[in-house]
Amino acid sequence: MDLIIKDGTVIDGSGAPGLKADLGIKDDRIEVLGKLNNCTSAAVIQAGGKVVCPGFIDIHSHSDYHLLINPQSESKIRQGVTTEVGGNCGYAAAPIGNQELEERQVRYKETFDLELDWQTLPEYRRRLEKAKISVNYAPLIGHNTIRATVMGMENRPPTSRELTQMAALMEEAMQDGAFGISSGLIYPPACYARAPELIALCKAAARYGGFLSCHMRSEGPRLLEALDEIILVARKARIPLQISHLKTAGGANWHKLPQAFEMIEKAQDQGVPITADSYPYLASNAGLQALLPDWALAGGTGAQLKRLQNQSTRRRIQKEILANHPEEEYWEKILISEAVSEENQRWVGNTVAEAAARQAKPPLEFVFDLLLQESMHVEAIYFIMSENNLLEILSKPYVMIGSDSACRAHYGPLSKGKPHPRAFGTFPRVLDHYVNKEGVLNMEEAVYKMTGAPAQILGLKDRGRIREGFKADIVVFDPQKIHDTATYQNPASYPEGIDCVIVNGAITVENGSHSGIGKGCVLVKGN
Repeated sequence: MDLIIKDGTVIDGSGAPGLKADLGIKDDRIEVLGKLNNCTSAAVIQAGGKVVCPGFIDIHSHSDYHLLINPQSESKIRQGVTTEVGGNCGYAAAPIGNQELEERQVRYKETFDLELDWQTLPEYRRRLEKAKISVNYAPLIGHNTIRATVMGMENRPPTSRELTQMAALMEEAMQDGAFGISSGLIYPPACYARAPELIALCKAAARYGGFLSCHMRSEGPRLLEALDEIILVARKARIPLQISHLKTAGGANWHKLPQAFEMIEKAQDQGVPITADSYPYLASNAGLQALLPDWALAGGTGAQLKRLQNQSTRRRIQKEILANHPEEEYWEKILISEAVSEENQRWVGNTVAEAAARQAKPPLEFVFDLLLQESMHVEAIYFIMSENNLLEILSKPYVMIGSDSACRAHYGPLSKGKPHPRAFGTFPRVLDHYVNKEGVLNMEEAVYKMTGAPAQILGLKDRGRIREGFKADIVVFDPQKIHDTATYQNPASYPEGIDCVIVNGAITVENGSHSGIGKGCVLVKGN
């Protein structure tokens, strides 16, 4: 054997009870699961008192560009993630072209000095492989990205020719090994799409065995209507549906959760394959421009900025936002987490209410001015969820765990700002807070939600389980010491209790330190 893991409690990712066993690893695969008293190895990990389980699969990740900025994927792999599913919420790195590519090239060149020198999925795959990433990466096709590539940020239905072009991009990317389609129906330009468009694109993905991951059109006031829409899409397209970060946003909507469960489970009973993911926090993360109504976001960044510069249009936007959020305390629940310019770093870590008061401005005036100064590139954290609802969501057997975040680091360009702590703590937080403390899940259930369940959705034939012949993506952790340390004010803090992370047979994290090894690969559907 190249590596032996001795005397651990193996939780295999199936949901079955853990058992004491040794693991023998040869090259990049699990060679033996059992007792290895007579085997020798160049390396031995003593795992007595520890859990040995499959590497965590982050079913909802946004590291598409960040993996090229920091291939070590520090914040993900240090919490046990060995595979990230990218391209979520409709925004993928490829396929991409035209004005959408040009805008992203400008943004990532200015902010991270990153060259976007690809358009197709195979070109992007080669770029990731060249970077020697430390985690595996499974790509989804972004509905928002291909719509912007074909139509720009137009607020209208596609012509038949445009829909044909989008479907062609979808089919080509699926043939190139993508795992499915994602859509962010709350974000432009997909917010301008209607069900027939999405059904047509989903049918193209379904022909190749893909699934639909969707950030629904609403998670708050129109949650139930949004659920009805996306279930209809899945049924008509005959495609498995993964509901992104299932939640009830805003106190006025918390009571809708039982009805949402009822709708999901009724559709499941009728034969529609529906699963969901969730992150173990009570705050969401989105751009500050998400406050603006859909019509104000049409046409791209330039058009958005012109609207905020026009005083009458600005008043119209303000009137609509205040009609939806008349409560003064609303602005105390929005935390500025990232800004681009040095001048506006002073607001990072402040709520909108705090920052506006410091400038003696009404909250929305502060928001509009900040968006103008930052060319719309401001990130915010929204405290909008209920702990009781989160407990119920996590306990559902069809809900798995996703971070809804990009990888970060404690150094370099990905250390800027105060990102959501889920980037550093999602998976250990589930194991510590919701297994050890709350008891919502037992350890085997939690591990299944992080490994076997997402592997099944993706159709991975040799990952997500501890089995002989499977790829050696493995986490060794202390079930008593595992603990997330990231907070909203100090997010760049790695978890405790994770002893070792192995990716494709290579020890990548050991005793809390990254080895610098990059043995991750870009996964191809069907391989």
